[in-house]
Amino acid sequence: MATALETTGASKREILEVCKKQGITFLRLQFTDILGINKNVEVPESQFEKALEGDIMFDGSSIEGFVRIEESDMVLKPDLDTFRVLPYDDEGGRIARLICDIYNPDGSAFAGCTRQALKRQIARANGLGYGMMAGAEAEFFIFQLDAGGDPTTDTHDKGGYFDQTPVDRAEEIRRLIIKDLVSMGFEVEAGHHEVAPGQHEIDFRYTEALETADNLATFRFIVRNVAYRHGFLATFMPKPIFGQNGSGMHTHQSLFKGGKNAFHDPKGKWELSETAFQYVAGLLTHARGFCAVTNPLVNSYKRLVPGYEAPTNVAWSMRNRSPLVRIPDRRGIGTRCELRMPDPSANPYLALAVQLAAGLDGIERKLVPPDAVSKNIFTMSFRERRKYRIDELPRDLHEALEMLEKDDVIRGALGSHIYERFLEAKRKEWQEYIGQVSEWELNRYLGQY
Repeated sequence: MATALETTGASKREILEVCKKQGITFLRLQFTDILGINKNVEVPESQFEKALEGDIMFDGSSIEGFVRIEESDMVLKPDLDTFRVLPYDDEGGRIARLICDIYNPDGSAFAGCTRQALKRQIARANGLGYGMMAGAEAEFFIFQLDAGGDPTTDTHDKGGYFDQTPVDRAEEIRRLIIKDLVSMGFEVEAGHHEVAPGQHEIDFRYTEALETADNLATFRFIVRNVAYRHGFLATFMPKPIFGQNGSGMHTHQSLFKGGKNAFHDPKGKWELSETAFQYVAGLLTHARGFCAVTNPLVNSYKRLVPGYEAPTNVAWSMRNRSPLVRIPDRRGIGTRCELRMPDPSANPYLALAVQLAAGLDGIERKLVPPDAVSKNIFTMSFRERRKYRIDELPRDLHEALEMLEKDDVIRGALGSHIYERFLEAKRKEWQEYIGQVSEWELNRYLGQY
């Protein structure tokens, strides 16, 4: 079997040869919709050449937030560097996949393509002489299915952070996930149990921003697929269990210029460059504006509450883990900042796009961050937080959408099509949520009033 690395950068002819040699019967043309859900159009062997030429069309009106009925035809143009053979056989045979950009039939880029939204910000960074490197730590839960095969929130273990067998009974599933990821070209660095029962994390290599977003899209598919094939549910829902830590997607990021880390300055304060401070200032300035994108669900804000290690305030620190942005200890080529707010339900392309846009705005406007906070913000009084100019993150999705509306930089990064469709879908989600009567309300009010 050819590995993913052997086919990276391959030509159309070489991909067709690999498909023939390995008996590939179907090719999945994968893309991600505005809400972050992986979609694909699957073509048989007779259509492989047409697919590699970028001539496969699909009905965009059936995809959430894409287009209206009268402008529904969309074209899938594959990125040949993303060719991977899936590490298992389905009943219909072996399958390979390609990640695609979406175009209009006239050859113009489709404004609703989230992958191209990230590409636009990468091009903007390149125009300033920078390349973005990123790494994301996407946590997830593994739950049992009931006798009928439906999901539950019953965990398979009582494990905690870095626990081992026999406490962590999902160790075998984690290994199988890692095995599949490695076979698809991932450089997995570690896998371990997280803080909450049933919660896990698998870390892979820090790399260029577009590849990181592609990796996250693939990662979510593989994790859910492996769990399902072994009789479990894997979920990237941010806060599935009340009283336990939620799942985050801490995002490490840095800029490189001329082959060197632009965040590092051996003579600067804390060995950080002026560029690094400006980038952090940009993240802090726009954090409340892009929160709806990096934390897009009603449920996301059940995680962003005090007491569960997730940030709730707009601040930064060198070592303290309570602020929004942390600077890890590594210096030199490994100098970076870590944004601790995002969760793994976010569209990976849009999440990285808005973070990069915010950081670049800080650089272009030469913004200066407030003082770093060394004290635990969760224990600070309101007066202390005011002293440090510490704002709070949005308390719910409704508030986050209002802040997104006011942030021209983030709206510009999304583009009008994505912004309008995203806002429309999320407002609808919020209205559905507030119209529900919860178990908490019944328990609290039914017998009392």
